[in-house]
Amino acid sequence: MSTEVEALGLDAPSRKVGAQARPDGVPPWLGGTIGAILLALVWEVLALTVFHKVGSGVPTPTSVVTQFWSDLRSGLYGPNFIQTMKEAATGFVDGNVLAIVLGIAFVQLPLIEKALLRIAVASYCLPIIAIGPILTFVLHGDAPQSALAGLVVFFPTLVGVCVGLRSADRNSLDLIRAYGGSSWIQLTRVRLRAALPSTFAGLQIAAPSAILGAIIGEYLGAANTGLGVMMIDAEGALDIARTWGIALVCTAVAGILYGLIGLIGRLVAPWAPRKGMT
Repeated sequence: MSTEVEALGLDAPSRKVGAQARPDGVPPWLGGTIGAILLALVWEVLALTVFHKVGSGVPTPTSVVTQFWSDLRSGLYGPNFIQTMKEAATGFVDGNVLAIVLGIAFVQLPLIEKALLRIAVASYCLPIIAIGPILTFVLHGDAPQSALAGLVVFFPTLVGVCVGLRSADRNSLDLIRAYGGSSWIQLTRVRLRAALPSTFAGLQIAAPSAILGAIIGEYLGAANTGLGVMMIDAEGALDIARTWGIALVCTAVAGILYGLIGLIGRLVAPWAPRKGMT
């Protein structure tokens, strides 16, 4: 039977899809690696030529890496990195739990959506720079930084949850309703499963946003340690290489978290299209 299928060319689409996914057996990470190496080379050349003057603000990648390694060995990154990750993790968990609970409530109880949706949208429209000082006066310790991290992750996850819950198959929902099932049975049997892909897509966006929110909170004051405080000190000392190194560390951590949550999403929802969680 398989020989007949091959002779008729019916398996051609599947072979074509596989070829498009990995042409000539090239690993999917190779293109990104080559691009990063080329970017570093171009950066090095430009830093040594176009921006090669005192006060240009563009150090060479080698000087950034050297400074980063020196700071890492001296223990400068340890407490600051842990503090920022603690603030980001707290805001990430709190903001996303609230978003998931409210997303389910919005779908199950439309009256709640009418009452709270505008408030949720307003929370997303608030400028972080404007709300940060207020949180600094109201909250204490590292709570302002965690609150900012939770604020920036809340709305993307809420949208992902609501879109996912409402994307459930209508025929399945109608079947449960025809057999006398309640909306909560629809939620547990159909909607939650359908919401997994878009929820993880929202969580992917939320992970880098949480780090950004924590660092901005440290920038606005009321913090003694953290990557944001470390960056302020480096800027005050005109240590350009250290400033760039801190920025690259934040970028790398955000990218790793983004990819990690995408991987978890593919493991939890293997049936979902990968383009939604890559």
